[in-house]
Parts: sequence; structure tokens; C-alpha cells
Amino acid sequence: MQKFKNKIVLITGGTNGMGFATAKEFIKTGAKVIITGRSQETVDKAVNDLGQNTIGIVSNAGKLSDIFELQNQLKSYTDKIDILFVNAGYGKFNSIENVAIHEFDEIFNMLVKGTFFTVQQILPLMREESSIILNTTFLTEIGHANTSIYSAAKAAVQSFIKTFAAECTTKGIRVNGVSPGHINTNIFNNTGLTAEQIKGTIESIIPTLPFKRFGRPSEIAKTVLFLASDDASYIHGIEITVDGGLSKTKS
Repeated sequence: MQKFKNKIVLITGGTNGMGFATAKEFIKTGAKVIITGRSQETVDKAVNDLGQNTIGIVSNAGKLSDIFELQNQLKSYTDKIDILFVNAGYGKFNSIENVAIHEFDEIFNMLVKGTFFTVQQILPLMREESSIILNTTFLTEIGHANTSIYSAAKAAVQSFIKTFAAECTTKGIRVNGVSPGHINTNIFNNTGLTAEQIKGTIESIIPTLPFKRFGRPSEIAKTVLFLASDDASYIHGIEITVDGGLSKTKS
């Protein structure tokens, strides 16, 4: 079913995980997808894996100079963006006592500044009936140790959903969010944990989940496609939580 035929989709952080899975789903439904990533190597690999109807751009969501250049890079390929999925990001987790200033700045620069200025820069390319989807987290709904900086940054992104929606209504652009739970991605790879520590962390989390498994990236992707589709044409300024019920059933 070519639901997104002739649509141009931009996915930041589209080289792996949820972004890559979302790119695959959009391509299957007829869209042309532009993905960004932080290195030429990862971008080239993702474009090769995704195949036709994919364009890759090297752009780091944590660097404002890259974000401010992104619009010009896009204009080499298209004069419009129909769907923007602001997905780029990762987590770093530490106790209140041990968070360093550079860790605080890194996460806020990437998730808060990165999200805001990405939307600012891409908005001129978006027309009436286009759609913006922001990626948040279920952690804004529950208190969890060692997540204070990541949760606070994502809470700012959560706030953008409502304020961007209010401002974009007159432009005819819908703004919504997807709030993932524990999803099987590489989110722990930038935390500084060893492979063994990551394995142990995942094994400790799984028994606490209602369905005793991490979510699949494709489950986030399909939610993003729904929010971007005409099926969601009257959905605006909301956030859909996809966490297997964790934030609603956790005791």
C-alpha cells in the first residue's frame, strides 16, 4: 500500500534503531526518505541497507553548525519536506552526585537545542498538511534513578510538542510525539558502560516489564507512520506512549 507515495520524509538519527526502522517502513509505503547520521560510514551503510528512495546526509544533531547547514544540504535534493521525524539522540545516565557539567551540556545540546533548532531550520521547507513528530521517552512519566539529566532534556522536548503545535496550527502543520519505552536499540552504547554491564542492565530490566521483553524498533516506527498519515489528520499536539504499559502499570 503506497500510503506515502510522493512524500519526502526527513529522519534525524536514521542510521540505526528506531530511526532506521522508521525509514524502512516509510520506504515500504512509497516515500522518499532522507536520513541523517553523525558519520559518513554509518550513513553510507544505512543508505546501502535501505536501498532505493533513500538519501543520506552527514549531520550531527549535537552540533549547531551542522543543524544550521542542514537546510542548505537538503536543498540539493528537494525543496520540500512533508514529514519530519526528530529522532536523533542517545542517553547518558549517572547519579546526581556524579553528573559532570560536560555530560549535562552534551545531553541538553543534543536533545533540547538539537530538537528545537532542527525544527526551526526545517520548518521553512514544510507546507500545509505536513507533519512533525518528536521522539520523547516514557521516563518523563516516572521517576527513575540516574536519569535526571536525560529525563529533564526529554521533558523539554515533550513541552515542545504542545508549544510547537500551538504555533504550527496556523501553518496547517500537525505536531505530535512518540514516547518509547525500553526499545531494543543501541541506546546504551554511548553511556560508557562495558558490553558486560550493558548486558547485565538489560537482563535486570526485562523482568520489570509488563510483557517481559523490550519493544521492537518497528513498533515505534509504525506509531510514527500512523501519526504522519491521513489516518491521524485530526490528531495534533499529543504524545503516544509506546512502552508496553510500563508507565501506566508500574507499581
